[in-house]
Amino acid sequence: MAAISLRKVEETAPALVGAYRSAGVSLRKHGLDGLRAAVYLVLDHSGSMRPYYQDGSVQALADRVLGLSAHLDDDGRVPVVFFSTGIDAVTEIPLAGHEGGVERIVAGLGHMGRTSYHLAMDAVIEHYLDSGATDPALVVFQTDGGPVDKFAAERYLCKSAKLPLFWQFIGFGDPRGKQFDFLRKLDELPVPGKRIVDNAGFFHVGEDPRRVPDAELYDRLVAEFPAWLAAARAAGVVRPS
Repeated sequence: MAAISLRKVEETAPALVGAYRSAGVSLRKHGLDGLRAAVYLVLDHSGSMRPYYQDGSVQALADRVLGLSAHLDDDGRVPVVFFSTGIDAVTEIPLAGHEGGVERIVAGLGHMGRTSYHLAMDAVIEHYLDSGATDPALVVFQTDGGPVDKFAAERYLCKSAKLPLFWQFIGFGDPRGKQFDFLRKLDELPVPGKRIVDNAGFFHVGEDPRRVPDAELYDRLVAEFPAWLAAARAAGVVRPS
């Protein structure tokens, strides 16, 4: 059973009903129906991301993550971290009034800098620990390029493998571009040589992310989550359900 009912979504965010339905199909397909989990969204606010903010791609991703979160978490909002050279904002986007939420937040932010993954990862970890949550968390981490400090990003990923956080990286841009080589490397870091469990996945959605159908996006967002849950429970990282 979903954390937030279809009727509630229809009342508070009618524009997300289609996404909500598609998310439910993907969750059932991957054996995650009825799961309770926190959902985070991390958004790249570096200078090269400007076109994706302007054309609505970032807002579209946020909307679809909200549609997924409504099945997994009953608070009706998604914590969002905007990052570039530093942390530009740690805020939330709610189901109610989600339309234009990204644009409103970004309007109050400053310079679009470079790309520091590890600072965004630290912000998520801190938020999760401060929340007192015990449910696992799916972190949707969007970017259009590699980090300025690859060593720090890898270190944070490996250290956070001991926490109930799964990092699902999503690349915006040319899937053949070398800017994603580091994310491919992160996705393949050895277990247990570098980390206690495989706590990350990566896929790209091309140069026009809005064209990826809801069903495809949700399938890719949750495809690796079940295997991580099983491994994390076996390793004592996630408590048994």
